[in-house]
Amino acid sequence: MHLIKVGKGDEVLGTVGEAVAELGITAAAITLIGAVQTATVSVMKKDDAQTDYLRTYDQPLELSGTGEVTDGKVHLHVTLYGEDFVTGGHLHAATVQDFFVHAYVNPLIIP
Repeated sequence: MHLIKVGKGDEVLGTVGEAVAELGITAAAITLIGAVQTATVSVMKKDDAQTDYLRTYDQPLELSGTGEVTDGKVHLHVTLYGEDFVTGGHLHAATVQDFFVHAYVNPLIIP
């Protein structure tokens, strides 16, 4: 298992994606925990699964999530906890400001 640390000022998806590429990982399971300042997530429209709603948040947000690496590409879903709301969805971008995010990447052996 690999620990990828996303530090202050870093973007989560990009940092994890770059580290996965540098490590040569093409298939893996990912678990995330930490906090971010900004995040953009999407959810599917309830009557049209092909349409995504993107929402961007800018406030301190606790973050937990799971994801995968398939064919070398990182795909993450997160739950975000704000002062007065909880939301989640497919992660498009998130930036750490005051804290950190840790991504635990567990490479998979595919026969």
